[in-house]
Amino acid sequence: MINVLFSAPHERWEAYAPHLRAAFDAASLNVHLAPDLPPDQVDYVIYAPRGDLDDFTPYTRCKAVLSLWAGVEQIVGNDTLTMPLTRMVDPGLTRGMVEWVTGHVLRYHLDMDRDIIRTDAQWDVHVPPLAAERSVVVLGLGALGLAVAETLKGIGFDVSGWSRTAKSIPGMRTFHEPGGLTAALSRAEIAILLLPDTPATENTLNAHTLAQMPKGGRIINPGRGALIDDDALLEALDARHIAHATLDVFRVEPLPADHPFWSHPNITVTPHIAAETRAGTASQVIAENIRRCEAGQSLLHLVDRQTGY
Repeated sequence: MINVLFSAPHERWEAYAPHLRAAFDAASLNVHLAPDLPPDQVDYVIYAPRGDLDDFTPYTRCKAVLSLWAGVEQIVGNDTLTMPLTRMVDPGLTRGMVEWVTGHVLRYHLDMDRDIIRTDAQWDVHVPPLAAERSVVVLGLGALGLAVAETLKGIGFDVSGWSRTAKSIPGMRTFHEPGGLTAALSRAEIAILLLPDTPATENTLNAHTLAQMPKGGRIINPGRGALIDDDALLEALDARHIAHATLDVFRVEPLPADHPFWSHPNITVTPHIAAETRAGTASQVIAENIRRCEAGQSLLHLVDRQTGY
Protein backbone atom coordinates (compact mmCIF):
# COMPACT_ATOMS: atom_id res chain seq x y z
CA MET A 1 0.00 0.00 0.00
CA ILE A 2 1.28 3.47 -0.98
CA ASN A 3 0.13 6.24 1.36
CA VAL A 4 -0.48 9.55 -0.41
CA LEU A 5 -1.34 12.73 1.47
CA PHE A 6 -3.44 15.32 -0.34
CA SER A 7 -2.32 18.65 1.13
CA ALA A 8 -4.23 21.47 -0.52
CA PRO A 9 -7.08 23.87 0.29
CA HIS A 10 -10.06 21.85 1.50
CA GLU A 11 -12.31 22.75 -1.42
CA ARG A 12 -9.89 21.04 -3.83
CA TRP A 13 -10.28 17.64 -2.19
CA GLU A 14 -13.73 16.93 -3.61
CA ALA A 15 -12.64 18.09 -7.07
CA TYR A 16 -9.45 16.01 -7.18
CA ALA A 17 -10.16 12.86 -5.16
CA PRO A 18 -12.21 10.97 -7.77
CA HIS A 19 -9.81 11.88 -10.60
CA LEU A 20 -6.76 10.87 -8.58
CA ARG A 21 -8.28 7.54 -7.56
CA ALA A 22 -9.18 6.82 -11.19
CA ALA A 23 -5.65 7.70 -12.31
CA PHE A 24 -4.07 5.50 -9.64
CA ASP A 25 -6.32 2.58 -10.66
CA ALA A 26 -5.42 3.08 -14.32
CA ALA A 27 -1.71 3.02 -13.39
CA SER A 28 -2.23 -0.17 -11.32
CA LEU A 29 -1.12 1.58 -8.15
CA ASN A 30 -2.38 0.37 -4.78
CA VAL A 31 -2.83 3.78 -3.11
CA HIS A 32 -4.40 4.96 0.11
CA LEU A 33 -5.23 8.61 -0.63
CA ALA A 34 -6.40 10.92 2.15
CA PRO A 35 -6.34 14.58 3.18
CA ASP A 36 -5.07 13.61 6.63
CA LEU A 37 -2.47 10.95 7.41
CA PRO A 38 0.11 10.42 10.16
CA PRO A 39 3.26 12.15 8.87
CA ASP A 40 5.55 9.16 9.49
CA GLN A 41 3.35 6.97 7.26
CA VAL A 42 3.25 9.26 4.21
CA ASP A 43 5.03 8.07 1.05
CA TYR A 44 4.10 11.01 -1.20
CA VAL A 45 2.59 14.46 -0.71
CA ILE A 46 0.35 16.04 -3.34
CA TYR A 47 0.74 19.73 -2.62
CA ALA A 48 -0.92 23.06 -3.39
CA PRO A 49 -0.33 26.35 -1.54
CA ARG A 50 -2.69 27.65 1.13
CA GLY A 51 -3.22 24.23 2.65
CA ASP A 52 -2.21 23.27 6.19
CA LEU A 53 1.26 21.89 5.51
CA ASP A 54 4.27 24.14 6.18
CA ASP A 55 6.70 21.88 8.06
CA PHE A 56 7.90 18.80 6.17
CA THR A 57 10.26 17.65 8.92
CA PRO A 58 7.95 14.90 10.33
CA TYR A 59 7.52 13.30 6.89
CA THR A 60 10.53 11.08 7.34
CA ARG A 61 9.65 8.42 4.75
CA CYS A 62 8.21 10.76 2.10
CA LYS A 63 9.80 10.05 -1.31
CA ALA A 64 8.61 13.19 -3.12
CA VAL A 65 6.36 16.24 -2.93
CA LEU A 66 4.28 16.61 -6.08
CA SER A 67 3.01 20.12 -6.70
CA LEU A 68 -0.33 20.74 -8.38
CA TRP A 69 0.91 24.16 -9.52
CA ALA A 70 3.27 24.95 -12.37
CA GLY A 71 4.85 27.66 -10.20
CA VAL A 72 6.60 26.50 -7.03
CA GLU A 73 7.83 29.82 -5.68
CA GLN A 74 5.69 29.44 -2.55
CA ILE A 75 7.33 26.17 -1.53
CA VAL A 76 10.76 25.88 -3.15
CA GLY A 77 12.42 28.02 -0.45
CA ASN A 78 11.01 26.01 2.47
CA ASP A 79 14.04 24.85 4.48
CA THR A 80 12.18 21.83 5.84
CA LEU A 81 11.56 20.49 2.33
CA THR A 82 14.49 18.12 1.84
CA MET A 83 12.81 15.52 -0.37
CA PRO A 84 12.50 15.86 -4.18
CA LEU A 85 9.94 18.40 -5.43
CA THR A 86 8.16 18.26 -8.79
CA ARG A 87 6.14 20.96 -10.49
CA MET A 88 3.00 20.47 -12.55
CA VAL A 89 3.41 20.25 -16.30
CA ASP A 90 -0.14 19.42 -17.28
CA PRO A 91 -1.34 19.17 -20.90
CA GLY A 92 -4.72 20.58 -19.86
CA LEU A 93 -3.09 23.57 -18.19
CA THR A 94 -0.86 24.10 -21.23
CA ARG A 95 -3.77 24.07 -23.66
CA GLY A 96 -5.72 26.48 -21.46
CA MET A 97 -2.78 28.88 -21.42
CA VAL A 98 -2.29 28.62 -25.18
CA GLU A 99 -5.96 29.37 -25.85
CA TRP A 100 -6.08 32.33 -23.44
CA VAL A 101 -2.90 33.93 -24.77
CA THR A 102 -3.82 33.34 -28.41
CA GLY A 103 -7.20 34.99 -27.85
CA HIS A 104 -5.62 38.12 -26.40
CA VAL A 105 -2.88 38.27 -29.03
CA LEU A 106 -5.56 38.17 -31.74
CA ARG A 107 -7.57 40.78 -29.84
CA TYR A 108 -4.57 43.10 -29.92
CA HIS A 109 -3.54 42.19 -33.47
CA LEU A 110 -7.01 42.80 -34.91
CA ASP A 111 -7.55 45.85 -32.68
CA MET A 112 -10.84 44.40 -31.48
CA ASP A 113 -11.23 46.87 -28.61
CA ARG A 114 -11.15 49.70 -31.13
CA ASP A 115 -13.82 48.08 -33.27
CA ILE A 116 -16.09 46.82 -30.50
CA ILE A 117 -16.06 49.66 -27.97
CA ARG A 118 -17.74 52.37 -30.04
CA THR A 119 -20.42 54.91 -29.15
CA ASP A 120 -20.15 57.41 -32.01
CA ALA A 121 -21.87 55.43 -34.81
CA GLN A 122 -18.96 56.14 -37.18
CA TRP A 123 -18.15 53.77 -40.07
CA ASP A 124 -14.42 53.74 -39.36
CA VAL A 125 -12.65 51.38 -41.75
CA HIS A 126 -9.49 49.94 -40.22
CA VAL A 127 -7.68 47.04 -41.88
CA PRO A 128 -5.13 45.32 -39.63
CA PRO A 129 -1.86 43.93 -40.98
CA LEU A 130 -1.48 40.23 -41.60
CA ALA A 131 -0.05 38.15 -38.78
CA ALA A 132 3.29 37.83 -40.60
CA GLU A 133 3.67 41.60 -40.28
CA ARG A 134 3.16 41.57 -36.49
CA SER A 135 6.14 40.89 -34.25
CA VAL A 136 5.35 38.94 -31.09
CA VAL A 137 7.95 38.14 -28.43
CA VAL A 138 7.49 35.42 -25.82
CA LEU A 139 9.56 35.97 -22.67
CA GLY A 140 10.18 32.54 -21.19
CA LEU A 141 10.62 29.40 -23.30
CA GLY A 142 9.69 26.67 -20.86
CA ALA A 143 6.85 24.25 -21.58
CA LEU A 144 4.17 26.97 -21.52
CA GLY A 145 6.16 29.59 -23.39
CA LEU A 146 7.23 27.17 -26.09
CA ALA A 147 3.67 25.91 -26.61
CA VAL A 148 2.40 29.49 -26.93
CA ALA A 149 5.22 30.49 -29.29
CA GLU A 150 4.69 27.51 -31.57
CA THR A 151 0.93 28.09 -31.74
CA LEU A 152 1.32 31.76 -32.63
CA LYS A 153 3.98 30.89 -35.19
CA GLY A 154 1.56 28.37 -36.69
CA ILE A 155 -1.03 31.12 -37.14
CA GLY A 156 1.58 33.12 -39.03
CA PHE A 157 2.90 35.66 -36.53
CA ASP A 158 6.53 36.76 -36.59
CA VAL A 159 7.41 35.11 -33.28
CA SER A 160 10.65 35.47 -31.33
CA GLY A 161 11.51 34.10 -27.91
CA TRP A 162 13.74 35.11 -25.03
CA SER A 163 15.07 33.01 -22.18
CA ARG A 164 17.76 33.57 -19.60
CA THR A 165 19.81 30.69 -20.97
CA ALA A 166 20.43 29.89 -24.64
CA LYS A 167 17.79 27.79 -26.41
CA SER A 168 17.70 26.75 -30.04
CA ILE A 169 14.22 26.31 -31.52
CA PRO A 170 13.97 25.36 -35.21
CA GLY A 171 12.43 28.11 -37.31
CA MET A 172 12.30 30.66 -34.48
CA ARG A 173 14.55 33.57 -33.61
CA THR A 174 15.68 33.26 -29.99
CA PHE A 175 17.52 35.61 -27.65
CA HIS A 176 19.23 35.07 -24.32
CA GLU A 177 21.46 36.83 -21.85
CA PRO A 178 23.68 38.77 -21.82
CA GLY A 179 22.00 41.51 -23.80
CA GLY A 180 19.28 39.41 -25.34
CA LEU A 181 16.38 40.96 -23.45
CA THR A 182 17.01 44.40 -24.94
CA ALA A 183 17.26 42.92 -28.44
CA ALA A 184 14.06 40.91 -27.97
CA LEU A 185 12.01 43.76 -26.53
CA SER A 186 13.13 46.16 -29.24
CA ARG A 187 11.00 44.18 -31.69
CA ALA A 188 8.09 43.35 -29.36
CA GLU A 189 4.91 44.88 -30.71
CA ILE A 190 3.26 42.37 -28.38
CA ALA A 191 5.23 41.00 -25.42
CA ILE A 192 4.01 37.89 -23.59
CA LEU A 193 5.45 37.09 -20.14
CA LEU A 194 5.67 33.40 -19.26
CA LEU A 195 8.65 33.37 -16.91
CA PRO A 196 8.82 31.74 -13.47
CA ASP A 197 8.87 33.92 -10.36
CA THR A 198 12.45 33.91 -9.10
CA PRO A 199 14.77 36.61 -7.74
CA ALA A 200 16.40 36.71 -11.18
CA THR A 201 13.11 37.38 -13.02
CA GLU A 202 11.51 39.91 -10.65
CA ASN A 203 10.77 43.19 -12.45
CA THR A 204 11.85 41.82 -15.82
CA LEU A 205 9.72 44.62 -17.21
CA ASN A 206 10.81 47.82 -15.47
CA ALA A 207 11.29 51.45 -16.49
CA HIS A 208 14.44 50.62 -18.45
CA THR A 209 13.20 47.51 -20.25
CA LEU A 210 9.75 48.93 -21.01
CA ALA A 211 11.50 51.82 -22.76
CA GLN A 212 13.13 49.29 -25.13
CA MET A 213 9.75 48.26 -26.56
CA PRO A 214 8.44 50.00 -29.68
CA LYS A 215 6.09 52.91 -29.02
CA GLY A 216 2.55 51.55 -28.89
CA GLY A 217 3.67 48.11 -27.73
CA ARG A 218 1.27 45.90 -25.86
CA ILE A 219 1.84 43.52 -22.97
CA ILE A 220 0.19 40.26 -21.95
CA ASN A 221 1.15 38.81 -18.55
CA PRO A 222 -0.31 35.42 -17.60
CA GLY A 223 2.98 34.40 -15.92
CA ARG A 224 3.61 35.94 -12.51
CA GLY A 225 2.72 39.34 -11.05
CA ALA A 226 6.26 40.05 -9.85
CA LEU A 227 7.59 39.99 -13.42
CA ILE A 228 6.43 43.60 -13.89
CA ASP A 229 7.24 46.73 -11.90
CA ASP A 230 3.70 48.04 -11.34
CA ASP A 231 4.68 51.71 -11.04
CA ALA A 232 6.90 51.56 -14.12
CA LEU A 233 4.08 50.01 -16.15
CA LEU A 234 1.62 52.71 -15.08
CA GLU A 235 4.13 55.43 -16.00
CA ALA A 236 4.77 53.84 -19.42
CA LEU A 237 1.02 53.64 -20.07
CA ASP A 238 0.41 57.23 -18.96
CA ALA A 239 3.23 58.38 -21.24
CA ARG A 240 1.57 56.42 -24.07
CA HIS A 241 4.76 54.55 -24.78
CA ILE A 242 2.90 51.33 -23.95
CA ALA A 243 -0.57 51.25 -25.49
CA HIS A 244 -2.21 48.56 -23.37
CA ALA A 245 -1.55 45.76 -20.90
CA THR A 246 -3.64 42.65 -20.24
CA LEU A 247 -2.79 41.25 -16.81
CA ASP A 248 -3.94 37.95 -15.34
CA VAL A 249 -1.52 37.76 -12.39
CA PHE A 250 -0.59 40.22 -9.66
CA ARG A 251 1.73 40.64 -6.69
CA VAL A 252 -1.28 40.44 -4.35
CA GLU A 253 -4.26 38.30 -5.28
CA PRO A 254 -7.12 38.97 -5.37
CA LEU A 255 -6.03 42.35 -6.73
CA PRO A 256 -6.92 44.92 -4.02
CA ALA A 257 -9.98 47.02 -4.79
CA ASP A 258 -8.00 50.26 -4.51
CA HIS A 259 -5.21 49.19 -6.87
CA PRO A 260 -4.81 51.64 -9.80
CA PHE A 261 -4.86 48.78 -12.32
CA TRP A 262 -8.64 48.50 -11.88
CA SER A 263 -9.39 52.02 -13.04
CA HIS A 264 -6.71 52.52 -15.67
CA PRO A 265 -8.33 52.80 -19.13
CA ASN A 266 -5.48 50.97 -20.84
CA ILE A 267 -5.28 47.94 -18.56
CA THR A 268 -7.41 44.81 -18.81
CA VAL A 269 -7.59 42.80 -15.57
CA THR A 270 -8.55 39.12 -15.56
CA PRO A 271 -8.77 37.12 -12.30
CA HIS A 272 -5.91 34.59 -12.70
CA ILE A 273 -7.84 32.42 -15.14
CA ALA A 274 -5.34 32.03 -17.99
CA ALA A 275 -4.28 28.53 -17.00
CA GLU A 276 -5.91 26.59 -14.22
CA THR A 277 -4.71 23.09 -13.40
CA ARG A 278 -7.32 20.61 -14.66
CA ALA A 279 -8.04 17.90 -12.13
CA GLY A 280 -8.43 15.14 -14.73
CA THR A 281 -5.20 15.63 -16.65
CA ALA A 282 -3.19 16.74 -13.59
CA SER A 283 -4.16 13.55 -11.76
CA GLN A 284 -2.69 11.50 -14.60
CA VAL A 285 0.59 13.41 -14.28
CA ILE A 286 0.66 12.75 -10.51
CA ALA A 287 -0.08 9.05 -10.96
CA GLU A 288 2.63 8.67 -13.60
CA ASN A 289 5.23 10.28 -11.35
CA ILE A 290 4.36 7.99 -8.45
CA ARG A 291 4.44 4.98 -10.79
CA ARG A 292 7.89 6.02 -12.03
CA CYS A 293 9.27 6.56 -8.56
CA GLU A 294 7.95 3.20 -7.33
CA ALA A 295 9.59 1.56 -10.36
CA GLY A 296 12.94 3.19 -9.60
CA GLN A 297 12.73 5.61 -12.51
CA SER A 298 13.50 9.32 -12.44
CA LEU A 299 10.75 11.77 -11.57
CA LEU A 300 9.29 13.98 -14.28
CA HIS A 301 9.40 17.79 -13.95
CA LEU A 302 11.84 17.76 -11.05
CA VAL A 303 12.47 21.24 -9.64
CA ASP A 304 16.01 22.62 -9.61
CA ARG A 305 16.34 24.22 -6.17
CA GLN A 306 19.06 26.59 -7.42
CA THR A 307 17.01 28.13 -10.24
CA GLY A 308 13.70 27.83 -8.40
CA TYR A 309 11.81 26.00 -11.16
